[in-house]
Amino acid sequence: MKAWESNIRRVVPYVPGDQPKGDKLIKLNTNENPYPPAPGVQKALKEMDYDRLRKYPDPACTVLVEELAGYYHVNPDQVFVGVGSDDVLAMAFLTFFNSEKPVLFPDITYSFYDVWADLFQIPYETAALDLEFNIVKEDYYKENGGVVFPNPNAPTGVLMQLDDVRDIISHNQDVIVIVDEAYIDFGGQSALQLLDEFDNLLVVQTFSKSRSMAGMRIGYAIGHPDLIKALNDVKYSYNSYTMNMTSLILGVEAVKDDDYFQKTLKKVMDTRERAKVRLKELGFSFPDSYSNFVFASHQTCPAEELFEALKKEQIYVRYFNKPRLNNYLRISIGTDEEMECLYKFLENYLKNR
Repeated sequence: MKAWESNIRRVVPYVPGDQPKGDKLIKLNTNENPYPPAPGVQKALKEMDYDRLRKYPDPACTVLVEELAGYYHVNPDQVFVGVGSDDVLAMAFLTFFNSEKPVLFPDITYSFYDVWADLFQIPYETAALDLEFNIVKEDYYKENGGVVFPNPNAPTGVLMQLDDVRDIISHNQDVIVIVDEAYIDFGGQSALQLLDEFDNLLVVQTFSKSRSMAGMRIGYAIGHPDLIKALNDVKYSYNSYTMNMTSLILGVEAVKDDDYFQKTLKKVMDTRERAKVRLKELGFSFPDSYSNFVFASHQTCPAEELFEALKKEQIYVRYFNKPRLNNYLRISIGTDEEMECLYKFLENYLKNR
């Protein structure tokens, strides 16, 4: 080992879902929205003055902050935006989780949490989900240095009811509680309703799933002004210009068109509910999903076998080779046509294997 190698910070990185290339594949592995962004996004992109790109963007992200504040009926000083919710969450870990006490999050959850904790040298403990993949709220009553969990959870899609979210926060008012709501628009009640009750609550959401803009990398947090100021102080300490000008302009247009947003959400949720019926008919079981994916296990065919067979047919789903998860496939909700191709392949494969 070279002398300088001992000073490298080493961490096991997060592994994102495959981004396969090709025109004929069916991509159901990264929970992207199968429908395009709002029409106003395309119009703004076509009309954008490219000469503006030679200038730095607004470091305060004012136009997007104000648009989000208006949409959610909060003050602009309650909104923070970043480069996808991953950026926002990582900055929140760095800003708020600095106690010597462990941060708490579920054992089965978004797999970036332990990566950030290791990267920033934050102590943490995980609490086991119950046999139905529910978060056990009582596991979060003990002393800790902060709490973070997704709702609905990933990769299970299981939703925690708002009263249980409130209960966890009420038992942790001396630390920051982060509720990661990447999938909340697909059928749950947002913890944003609790902001007036708790000044230690930070709610994080994203444009990547429900607003069809994963490629633009826009995420945001809403919370008490003191929390948002702390996040901005950390942001300005290492990179003032985290959001590019194009993302700011197009993000505003995505928020403006609420009619399109609601119609697209309904299409995804209707397809999801049909998927539950069809997958059950094919012999799958799964926890009830309130997200834009179904976390499914087949009663006779191993998940890894199905994963490989689907991939050979250019149908991509997500497989997690981890304890308790390794007989499940996470199937993102695509268009009705894409889902029919999936069902047809599964029916033929399971019949003839």
